[in-house]
Amino acid sequence: MRTLLIVNPNATSTTSATRDLLAHALESRTQLTVAHTQHRGHAAELAQWAATNEMDLIVVHGGDGTVNETINGFLPLPQIDDGQAWKPRLGVIPGGSANVFARSLGIKPDPVAATNQLIDLVSLDKDRRIGLGLADDRWFTFTSGVGLDADVCEAIDESRAKGHSATPARYVRTTVREFFRHRRAQPSVTLHIPGHEPVSEVYYAFVTNTTPWTYLDSTPVHTNPGTTFETGLGVFAMRTMGVLPTLLITRQLLAAEGNPQARSLFRDDDVPSVRIEADTPIGLQIDGDFIGRRNVVDFTAVPQVLDVVAPQPRVTRHN
Repeated sequence: MRTLLIVNPNATSTTSATRDLLAHALESRTQLTVAHTQHRGHAAELAQWAATNEMDLIVVHGGDGTVNETINGFLPLPQIDDGQAWKPRLGVIPGGSANVFARSLGIKPDPVAATNQLIDLVSLDKDRRIGLGLADDRWFTFTSGVGLDADVCEAIDESRAKGHSATPARYVRTTVREFFRHRRAQPSVTLHIPGHEPVSEVYYAFVTNTTPWTYLDSTPVHTNPGTTFETGLGVFAMRTMGVLPTLLITRQLLAAEGNPQARSLFRDDDVPSVRIEADTPIGLQIDGDFIGRRNVVDFTAVPQVLDVVAPQPRVTRHN
């Protein structure tokens, strides 16, 4: 087996000791090539090289942004995929601050434990095939969002550029600040979903590919509890910026068996696609990275498109 290990040395929780352990474990079982990312977009370039050279496995040791870059580097878009492209398997060893994709797959949060888990799963040669989401022409693994969440991601990116860590406390402070800033705006977003009337006067919306797709420290946040890597996309759209209804929804999101419902909330946990239109350009985030501002974004669910080295899903039921 030929393996490429992509390491982001600047990710929050990567250490030289963990990198050496991971490399040693993989080297004893595969023909290993190790590459460190050196700039934004480098993971995509490395992944494309691995696919071109028909490597069997790509293992990413980094955060969600590095994972997203990697997938977008080697996985062809559906409209150009003729079935002939070489598609390596993907393994993930958490190395970022949130590691949402890895957590949602059931990968252990500790990098050393995750390394042992990866080696065991590779030895069993049992992969998990999952679906992904598309936001226009870019893959996302767990979430995309427009409005409030995107502006929070933009502010966090700016804070990181100034040398500040993306801690849970900083996310909470930034979210509260952006929430009160957004309250002064008018709802400008409309959602178009197959089988539904247009959903208008929306302030902000999440489009998710799994649950949970974010965490408050170690507490999972469930916007769409019925959405999984094996279903369509989840849509969560808020039509209020009132403080009291927002607090009530937030309490439901953080509940262990959360099933958020409210008159001011539109939610569907399994849709094939959604178009989001905004009267003025609105912020877009993909897997926690701010992408820019757009008037229209098309989201599509693409089932069973990626083989990941991860535990099989637990069977759960949601009413």
